[in-house]
Amino acid sequence: MYALIYDDHNLDQIKKKVISVHGTRDGSDKALIQRQNKLGRKVYECNTRIVWTDKAVAVDDVLETGEFVTWHPDEDIPEGELNSDSD
Repeated sequence: MYALIYDDHNLDQIKKKVISVHGTRDGSDKALIQRQNKLGRKVYECNTRIVWTDKAVAVDDVLETGEFVTWHPDEDIPEGELNSDSD
């Protein structure tokens, strides 16, 4: 399942709170846009990211970094996501 998690990019914080749960990437994309609009911020300012997990989760559950990945194993990863923007 797909989930939106709160992620402030603090590498020392391995536990991430689940904000919402979705059955599809499209559903999670729409939820991320709604969160962005609700907060009145750009996506990168929302401290939120979409992840895939095999674990059954619900809102307010906590995922550890080893329990989720950015992309579902069968998804086609967009070309721009394959390489880092930094050197």
